[in-house]
Amino acid sequence: MNMAKTYLLLVAMIALLTGLGLGLDRVLGTSFLMFVFFGISMVTTWVSYFYSDRIVLKMYGAQEVSPSEAPWLHETVERLARAAGIPKPKVAIIPMDIPNAFATGRSPDKGVVACTEGILRLMTREQLEGVIAHEIAHIRNRDTLISTVAATIAGLIGLVSHLFMWGGGMRGDGENQPNPLAVIGLFVAALLAPFAAMLIQMAISRTREFAADESAAMFTGNPEGLASALERLEASVRAGVGDPSAVTSGTQHMFIVNPLSGGSMMEWFSTHPATEKRVARLRAMSRDLMMGRGAVATGRAGAFR
Repeated sequence: MNMAKTYLLLVAMIALLTGLGLGLDRVLGTSFLMFVFFGISMVTTWVSYFYSDRIVLKMYGAQEVSPSEAPWLHETVERLARAAGIPKPKVAIIPMDIPNAFATGRSPDKGVVACTEGILRLMTREQLEGVIAHEIAHIRNRDTLISTVAATIAGLIGLVSHLFMWGGGMRGDGENQPNPLAVIGLFVAALLAPFAAMLIQMAISRTREFAADESAAMFTGNPEGLASALERLEASVRAGVGDPSAVTSGTQHMFIVNPLSGGSMMEWFSTHPATEKRVARLRAMSRDLMMGRGAVATGRAGAFR
């Protein structure tokens, strides 16, 4: 999917929350809850925009490192950021054994690339370069903002639905007693809304992963580096390397490989596309790149005949 479809998915999540407010208006006979819920989604988006990066970095205890502390890491981030045409992001290390990485920041000039201690130990430099390029692609494409807002709104929809279902239902007396069928309909909607929000959030995450993989391959000129890194990361997840309880379900979409998947899942219920599909696409890019280089070399050889 392209960026326009990603934004449409975000609009769908806001519409879902607003729709819950409209349903409450119909049942309660009010006319303001739809606007209240729409306003809440807008305020939540605003808060996510300005503060989500600091919150997630603090959540994982990420520590910013200087060029003298991690010279190769800084040099690689700077070089790939230059290839992406964005300012150099800050560099942080997460004290976690799980091999993984993520990017955050509301805009390219506020970006942060965060790598776990586990991935720095596990990856070769070629593989780590592919991983960093992938995260820089997320920053350039502003995926970090989109995915955080989507996760926040999805969480809010779940909270509203929970409060409705367990808050005593729709009460009334006399003529104000709500229509039982309307209450049942709204109850079903409140039950299904978090599920729908989760599917939309995961769809947003999956669409942006393919785009970031492709951009990373172009930045490095080496799709194989990222392809082999993804295979290695997937193997580490399946082997249970590190403590998965250190990762919250609300942030699993941020990592380059879902650290909580731990096995095969229906793709619609995953925050990431299947690793096998991502690797296959990258290796197809690698073959195309090699064919292109071969054609150029053949052309050059022919020019000297």
